[in-house]
Amino acid sequence: MAEFLSTFFNIEVIRAASPILLQGLWMTALLVLVSVPLGFAGGVLLALLSVIRHPLVRWPLVAWVDFFRAFPPLVLLVFIYAGLPFAGIEIGAFGCVAIGFFLNTSSYYGEILRAGIESIPRGQMEAARSTGLSAIQAMTWVILPQALRNVLPDLVSNTLEVVKLTSIASAVALPELLYQARQAQSVTYNPSPIVAAAAIYFLLLWPVVRLLSRLEHEAIARH
Repeated sequence: MAEFLSTFFNIEVIRAASPILLQGLWMTALLVLVSVPLGFAGGVLLALLSVIRHPLVRWPLVAWVDFFRAFPPLVLLVFIYAGLPFAGIEIGAFGCVAIGFFLNTSSYYGEILRAGIESIPRGQMEAARSTGLSAIQAMTWVILPQALRNVLPDLVSNTLEVVKLTSIASAVALPELLYQARQAQSVTYNPSPIVAAAAIYFLLLWPVVRLLSRLEHEAIARH
């Protein structure tokens, strides 16, 4: 037992590695603060475009969403990171990760929001227009708020997945939490920093998991 603890839960190693783990945690938080709002904004745009039934809008939109939902995010990230320099574009690891996450997460957010909009009866739009609101105003102030409420558990769940997805940024040497933990492990020859990083992820995400569970139960109760 003592050998197991010294290997995986070495307090001295974790204490020594804590400065770079905190640096990695800050980078992870920054990545989430950039990726989630950008992805959500892109998702709103895609959802609004999905309302347009014209084939010249509908089919390219379907192809775009399906492609980035089907394309593995790790492969997409490596492709952007390795491919942009050949086009003469140098934006660094953080910029590449932000672009990759935007393309991936906006497609998922867009599908969730599209489903939310379609869950609202058509009469809601007609009633809003009859009060003098324009189509944009009716969508903004009447349809979207109801749609967001209907798909809130799915939005929270997708955001949770985005936070977990940040760990793949280590593949392009972005110094987020997992990357820094692996660096500490390579220096200390001890896996305790990886265990500490896993514990940090759990402590950050467990409250969100409980919130998601509560929202799902409330949604079931409403129906």
